[in-house]
Amino acid sequence: MENGSHSVVTEFVLQGSSQVLGLQLFLSVLLLLFYFIIFPGNICIIVTILKNPSLKSPMFFFLANLALLDIFYSCVTPPKLILNIVSGCRTISYLGCITQIFFIHFLGGAEMCVLIAMAIDRYVAICHPLHYAIVVTRVTCCTMVVASWLGGFIHSIIQVIRIIPLPFCGPNKLDNFFCDITQIIRLACTNTYTLEFLMFANSGLMSIVCFILLLMFYGALLLKIRIGSIIGKSKASSTCITHIIIVFIMFGPAIYIYCHPFQDYPFDKVVAFFHTMIFPLLNPMIYTLRNKEIKIAIWRLFKNIECRH
Repeated sequence: MENGSHSVVTEFVLQGSSQVLGLQLFLSVLLLLFYFIIFPGNICIIVTILKNPSLKSPMFFFLANLALLDIFYSCVTPPKLILNIVSGCRTISYLGCITQIFFIHFLGGAEMCVLIAMAIDRYVAICHPLHYAIVVTRVTCCTMVVASWLGGFIHSIIQVIRIIPLPFCGPNKLDNFFCDITQIIRLACTNTYTLEFLMFANSGLMSIVCFILLLMFYGALLLKIRIGSIIGKSKASSTCITHIIIVFIMFGPAIYIYCHPFQDYPFDKVVAFFHTMIFPLLNPMIYTLRNKEIKIAIWRLFKNIECRH
């Protein structure tokens, strides 16, 4: 079986999970803990928003979509890592590697776009409250979500199209827990300088630009809240701060991973592990813990379930 134009490599070896048994057990327990506690929590958030009539505002609509994206995102790399640790096998097929790369960037790009849509929603709600119901309609929200998924797909397919033709003729060891562009490109049996620059522009610069724009956006909103006569100042301020926390969680590791030269650094694996396997499950939970409405709605949902039983 051959892949690409001159490839002979049919599988890659993931060396991120150390052979130290204690570390492997720790990673397995950590991942299972997050899956069994926070993973169902994200599902609970989606069900609560869908079932509760009081949570039909655009903000909660975007939150449900963010939770859905995070659920999908957290299913891309952890299952394979857990399987490899349990089975003792550390390989991943060429096709499996390309598939991981596609979905990491597809879902990650879509999440970035959803965060931008949430920022737009908060801007209109705070700065133009009288026009909010007219501007941010259900059709507008659905259009922004579809555009987010489409934007993530375009971002990802550009990456994959550039990687597939690369020849892999020898080294096949990846010093990470999963496959991603920064590791794969270094194994290609060709000069990849131009490709590294294109990948940097597509992932690194895009992350930096979105990060700076979102910080400027929320900074301006916080300033307006502080100096303006806005109804519900405390709630609006809390919402903006929550969004800023998520922006740092989402963009900080991405900027670190994709904006430094395509070389190995000691901290890379730690950042990559938390960025792809832990942080995605935390995003909606942070919104929930800082939002009184959805906490009350979740509590009511559980009480209704208990009453039925």
